Amino acid sequence: MNWYKKLNQYFPVEEMKSKEHMEKLLKDKSEVYRKDEGEHHVLMYAEFDTFIFIDYVYVSPESRGEGLGHKLLEQLKEKGKPIILEVEPVDYEDTDSEKRLKFYQREGFEHAQSIGYARRSLATNEINSMEILYWSPEKESEEAIFDKMKRMYEQIHTYKDEEIYGESYQPVEEVLKIDKDRNTDLFDGLKKPKGV
Repeated sequence: MNWYKKLNQYFPVEEMKSKEHMEKLLKDKSEVYRKDEGEHHVLMYAEFDTFIFIDYVYVSPESRGEGLGHKLLEQLKEKGKPIILEVEPVDYEDTDSEKRLKFYQREGFEHAQSIGYARRSLATNEINSMEILYWSPEKESEEAIFDKMKRMYEQIHTYKDEEIYGESYQPVEEVLKIDKDRNTDLFDGLKKPKGV
């Protein structure tokens, strides 16, 4: 199965970029947008000068629990830059969402509690709310993470969107908001993993 099919089967339609979008990013922005693919994984990420954004990470069901996800993140952490990613809020109907959060908590990621992220999906036309997680070797502020997310959104998520999808995503000011009073930690309620 090719890399796009693996991602497409695993991620909800409202979170997926089209194959054309990802291929354009890989071709036109090869200095930033990258694919790390193996028999049991697909990792799509953007490496900027001051941070890394994980767009998609997929580990095949048969190799979960073998440390592959940890190894992929360690390779990115070795670059010494903050790592940012989007996750859906915990859905107790979907046990994978809680497992994903526990995995990122174990890996030392923090929830950017003050950052709100809600984008209308061009596939479903519904608002898709996501949460931002980050790992930072220098304990970066949420304001700094917010600025990096804005840069990523404009350079990666909306890259040639009108050309590819026939319409544009919302401008960054509508999608990303910072709110100091928004203080619900996504990791609250999860049992602390061993070693954290």
